[in-house]
Amino acid sequence: MKAPLTRERDGHTEIWTLDLPDQRNPISGDHMISCLTSAVADVNADTGVRCVILTGAGKAFSAGGNIKDIREGRGHFGAEPFHCAEGYRAGIQRLPQALQSCEVPVIAAVNGPAVGAGCDLALACDLRIASTRATFVESFVKLGLIPGDGGAWLLPRVVGNARAMEMTFTGEPVDAATALAWGLVSQVVEPEDLLDAARALAARITVNPPLALRMAKRLIREGQHQRLDDNLELSAALQAVAHHTRDHKEAVTATAERRSAVFTAE
Repeated sequence: MKAPLTRERDGHTEIWTLDLPDQRNPISGDHMISCLTSAVADVNADTGVRCVILTGAGKAFSAGGNIKDIREGRGHFGAEPFHCAEGYRAGIQRLPQALQSCEVPVIAAVNGPAVGAGCDLALACDLRIASTRATFVESFVKLGLIPGDGGAWLLPRVVGNARAMEMTFTGEPVDAATALAWGLVSQVVEPEDLLDAARALAARITVNPPLALRMAKRLIREGQHQRLDDNLELSAALQAVAHHTRDHKEAVTATAERRSAVFTAE
């Protein structure tokens, strides 16, 4: 069986491609969920990886849930409420949890429509770059559903409550230019330039000490739900660790000697 996710390594960056283009890259299938969660686990265990780029094959980033499975009531979609809820917990809800736990920065290179759970997958990434062909659609209400995979938590943190509610209550698409104005993405580029732009951003990230990157990401993520004094306590602990890394000493020495640093994740 063909893997629904392809992975390639480019220096210190991994590129993950949702690779079911004929289906517009749905992410609700067990195989896709397992591939993505396994990829996160692999990256967390490999300090040679300093950044991930996530994109979609073909014309879409991701159509989210498999509409055919929903329509035909396959799997937990057709189960009684208790088992349906368990299906969400054991299935697609693993994706935002996995990306939240991913220790390295993740860039979503959104090449086309990001719909429903596909939109929420992009939101679960740390940074987003969009093609001019990208659209973002929190479309659940159009199917008589709610954001069941983290979108209600993620979207307000990215675009603010008012815009999150507008997207959720209307289910209407937001184009790339609007997404840029709203802060949903940080760049909009032509389709042929998308991966180059994502690689360029990754290169700006991966030039930095890998352990400091991982700790900085953790600090920001924890800060989303911590009080200031708790976040300061965590930052003190992590900073103490950072001071004792070889990469910190190399960074200070390289700065003083006006040369490029060489980091070893130690």
